[in-house]
Amino acid sequence: METIDINQGVLQINKLLEMAAEGKEIIITKNHQPMVKLISAKIQTKRPPLFGSDRDGVFISDDFDEPKRIYSNPK
Repeated sequence: METIDINQGVLQINKLLEMAAEGKEIIITKNHQPMVKLISAKIQTKRPPLFGSDRDGVFISDDFDEPKRIYSNPK
């Protein structure tokens, strides 16, 4: 995140707009107080929803809840 004074920002507006379009955040200040946050208007891609995201990737066998067979080791 870059911070710039409004007086310098007016002179460098093209550069600041390009930086914002690339995804950088710019804070424009006046008298050392934050005034405006300049960010890109592009819609950021969101991650897919978690519900159902593992569909077809997880397999549960039909007997998953059957009691476990314990085999004894004959001596």
